[in-house]
Amino acid sequence: MKTILLPTDFSDNSWNAIEYALDFYKDYTCSFYLLHVNRLNTFVKEDYLYTNEHTIVADNKIEQAKTQLKLILNRIAKKFPNSRKHKFYTLTENNFFLESIRQHVEEKKVDVIVMGTKGASGLSKYIIGSNTGDVITKVKCTTLVVPENAKFKEINEVAFPTDFSLSRGLQMLQPLAEILDRNSASLRVLNICKKTSSLNTQQKTNKELLEDYLYHYKYSLHFLTNKKVEDAVQCFVKTRNINLITMVAKNLNYFQQILFHNKVEQISYHTDIPFLVLHE
Repeated sequence: MKTILLPTDFSDNSWNAIEYALDFYKDYTCSFYLLHVNRLNTFVKEDYLYTNEHTIVADNKIEQAKTQLKLILNRIAKKFPNSRKHKFYTLTENNFFLESIRQHVEEKKVDVIVMGTKGASGLSKYIIGSNTGDVITKVKCTTLVVPENAKFKEINEVAFPTDFSLSRGLQMLQPLAEILDRNSASLRVLNICKKTSSLNTQQKTNKELLEDYLYHYKYSLHFLTNKKVEDAVQCFVKTRNINLITMVAKNLNYFQQILFHNKVEQISYHTDIPFLVLHE
């Protein structure tokens, strides 16, 4: 039984993430928790107590959210009438967003969080502070990030960009291994640098450990050198028909450097491929 947390703000992006999650886990027995958080800081400031007026506003927002969550359940029932392996629960509360996510991850023993984001520019922004970025960097739970235009396709090819700095063992790769097993998918391990350089001793050791771990899977190693590294990634993803990109959370800085320039307006890489972020 998988436990999946689906935070939603009732936007098209979050609905797209819900659709993707239901397709992605269609063959799994799952409990899905649809969560809407009315941000507490919308209603209170530091050293500020609720007045009756603000309490009423908060209560009204809770009731509105409950109504919208019921509409999502109806929409799911119409779009996925044969989801017999899936159970759905709704959650809504006034809280700080991250605190709410952490609380439910712990209490519900959540296996995966699935969240939507606004394509590549959204990805760059959330790395530095939006809801999705806060979750993948500050909540220790496997997170599937679904770009706004991503549509589910069978998982046949998975890319794994890495700098071979897996310092705490490979147990964090278990969710990836499960995906490879269930889909008989191939894994493409990708190391990219902007100039020719060799791996250091620790990276070589970690590379060998990773190859041992992947011994029973279909995988290949790819080493790319390109001054425009983001172009190399985009080309690789397209030519290999990659369906999912996996990364380890501690490599996010490495990953961001690969995909993005320092300034949002200079982004030259765009993808509709979902990202699976793994935590140690």
